[in-house]
Amino acid sequence: MKFHHDGEKSAGFFSKHIKSRIGTWSFYRQALSIALPVMLQSFIMSMVSLVDNFMVAGLGDVSMAAVNVTNHLFFVFFVIINTICQAGGIYIAQFNGAKDSDGMKNAYSFKAIFAVSISILCFAVCRIFPFDLISILTVNNEAQTEIAAVGSSYLTLVSWAFIPTAISLSIATSFREIARPKIPLIISGIAAVINTIGNWILIYGNLGAPRLEVIGAGYATIIARTFEVIAFLIYAHHSKAPFFADIKRLFIIKKKLVAEIFAKSGMIFASEISWVASETLMIAMYNRRGGAEVVAGMAAGWTIANIFFLLFGGLWTASSILVGGALGAGKLDEARQRARWLKWGGIIGGIVLALPGFFLVSAIIPLVFYNLSAEARSNCFGLVSVILVYLPLWCFLNVQFAISRAGGDTAMGMYTDVSVNVLLFAPGAVLLSLFTNIAPVPMFAILKLTDIVKVFVARYLLKKEKWVKNLTEG
Repeated sequence: MKFHHDGEKSAGFFSKHIKSRIGTWSFYRQALSIALPVMLQSFIMSMVSLVDNFMVAGLGDVSMAAVNVTNHLFFVFFVIINTICQAGGIYIAQFNGAKDSDGMKNAYSFKAIFAVSISILCFAVCRIFPFDLISILTVNNEAQTEIAAVGSSYLTLVSWAFIPTAISLSIATSFREIARPKIPLIISGIAAVINTIGNWILIYGNLGAPRLEVIGAGYATIIARTFEVIAFLIYAHHSKAPFFADIKRLFIIKKKLVAEIFAKSGMIFASEISWVASETLMIAMYNRRGGAEVVAGMAAGWTIANIFFLLFGGLWTASSILVGGALGAGKLDEARQRARWLKWGGIIGGIVLALPGFFLVSAIIPLVFYNLSAEARSNCFGLVSVILVYLPLWCFLNVQFAISRAGGDTAMGMYTDVSVNVLLFAPGAVLLSLFTNIAPVPMFAILKLTDIVKVFVARYLLKKEKWVKNLTEG
């Protein structure tokens, strides 16, 4: 009997230890209720992108390459705008935890004003230098001239979507930060359907419309983004969202808060830009290895990979709300505990999604990209396979970054990203490209080993607990 009693005590101690380290099911239910709408939105957008790529792939390797190189530039724009939204979002989440509507309005105003300002600048650059921008990413590629010609026409047109995208992102991220992620899911989901239907009609000239090919994809994007921004503005106004500031209130911002957010956005910007620059450099380096089949195949791989990246948005939003909200409410120990549990949740989520992913991609690639060359499909499969191997690591790294930013510690991400990207990743990309004949997929796999170093750097900086801070005080 004593042995049985001791066994029960040991089992109970072990169970309590596991709960304290990994977390309780009730916590994960709460996290999933926040993360799932964001993940579902990402999934819908990824599937729409996959369908879009399927349609464009029917036009051949050059058109596929041109659209996806242009979309990488759109991605750079998105990252810059998202940096502004993340910086303002730190304060919206914490002010929401403190029930401070005026503070939320100030943070949203920061997002909207500076996101639109940057989008106007990006619009001007893309309109003036479209051919040069596409050419930079296809240096020494055998099909550079054809890709740049098609891509520059597409970029000139699709840049009209920059301003509505900036406004939509400012509102969508704010809804997520006040724990209302279903609204962006619904609106962006409808916009995605409009985009897909527009592509089907305009790319191939269905329902009596003219056959516009790549240009048709650009018009479909503009139509969808215009609907999205109008829907967000109408809903935010009529639902009286606590963060939303109309045009009269938009420019009334506390200067002290603007200075604080600017300081944090500067660090986020340094982190994100160093990451985007390193990714862009890598793309430019491996695009040198062949012709359109390399550009198209690797681009197709990223399109499929975006389906699995849906975890990142969910993890970021859950971390922002659960950790940021606890910090804003002054519950610092609870924030520490939630952060610990979220890190484990990221690893588990990455493993659960990656394992069936290998079987999924082997079925998707021949079905969706049968119009691409065999070499392009091979590059696509190889890239996605490497990404799935790294997925649990990247989920953990994303949670580390999200936790630090939820508490306003934007320096951690800057130090981690800039140091590793500048000292290891960028030199590695140049050396592998110029002094070896290694193929694009192995090059990517080797370079991404540097993310292991990032995890350890981030872990060291997180332990200093500079993120454990209530930003709503003072």
